Amino acid sequence: MSCTASLRKLVSGVILDLDGTLLNTDGIVSEVLKVYLVKYGKEWDGREANKIRGKTPFEAAGAIIEDYALPCAKDQLLAEISPMFSDQWLKIKALPGANRLIKHFSSHGVPMALASNSPRASIDTKISYHQGWKESFSFIIGGDEVRAGKPSPEIFLEAAKRMNIEPSDCLVIEDSIPGVMGGKAAEMVVVAVPSLPKQSHLYTSADEVINSLFDLRPEKWGLPPFQDWIDETLPLEPWYIGGPVVKGFGRGSKVLGVPTANLSIEGYSAVLSEHPSGVYFGWAKLPTRGVYKMVMSIGWNPYFNNTEKTIEPWLLHDFEGDFYGEELRLVIVGYIRPEANFPSLESLIARIHEDGRIAEKALDLPLYSRYKDAPYLEGSVCNNANQS
Repeated sequence: MSCTASLRKLVSGVILDLDGTLLNTDGIVSEVLKVYLVKYGKEWDGREANKIRGKTPFEAAGAIIEDYALPCAKDQLLAEISPMFSDQWLKIKALPGANRLIKHFSSHGVPMALASNSPRASIDTKISYHQGWKESFSFIIGGDEVRAGKPSPEIFLEAAKRMNIEPSDCLVIEDSIPGVMGGKAAEMVVVAVPSLPKQSHLYTSADEVINSLFDLRPEKWGLPPFQDWIDETLPLEPWYIGGPVVKGFGRGSKVLGVPTANLSIEGYSAVLSEHPSGVYFGWAKLPTRGVYKMVMSIGWNPYFNNTEKTIEPWLLHDFEGDFYGEELRLVIVGYIRPEANFPSLESLIARIHEDGRIAEKALDLPLYSRYKDAPYLEGSVCNNANQS
């Protein structure tokens, strides 16, 4: 064991946030507010999303009223908007890795509490649509069951008290800055999974910042490790995406020596928001050429500091000429690593080729090779699909 590892605080219980950590609520919030603000002749542009993330409903209502100069009180806004949200809860998807995380800790008997700034009734409704979640938590605490919501430490201290675990023996997993602040104020170990893209630098008070729940390593904190990684890859429930190959930034072949087959992001905003940035792999089909092994980057490419999230598959085959405009279909079956920055172009190129090596080897395993004949690749499943 390294010196750094031996100095890590070991924990015995876990406290999880809900919205933005386990559930992908951001899209629902935007859709509801977009409809609601039309009543006042206003247009939701998403700029306030960062201001209300992690806040109590009352605080979020105040921020919206102030920023849009709405002629109503907080109570009125909440009374009008709550039914609109209630109609949407059944549509909220679990964030990638959430089900895996909950099942893992539950199966190993790790005490878990759910602590959210949302009202308790809202929490119960949301998790009722996700099988096994309610039974997995020893305790559930809503923001209306404590005097002060996050960033106050009260909700975390109450969770520790109910679990009969010392606060310093608790691991908090949070997506928002108020949540991280509250967990640290409670003197707990905090792992942040930022829901703000490209904003990891704002979470410096956390003990660790990870890209997504896929990247949590429970053994770092003395908890049972995941056992589902296979040959440096994490198997995923397959998901599908396709479309014409478009011109990207022109860096693949010229700068990196890796000819990527970029897909247009138009029409894929939901897919891009649902799947964390990172490196994935699977199978690719070009109808006029065949089926090939593929490794794929989703994200902002920190080394080049892209301003938009992109989808960049690399087909692991030597092709003659380009295939701009050709229809490309992908089945994504596994995950390799989070998106990362690199100190040099050479180190980035080396890592890309290592990702290719890992994908090339893994796709020979029966677990992954069986998807080479997935119906979607043959065009018998609707295109533009995300069927996870």
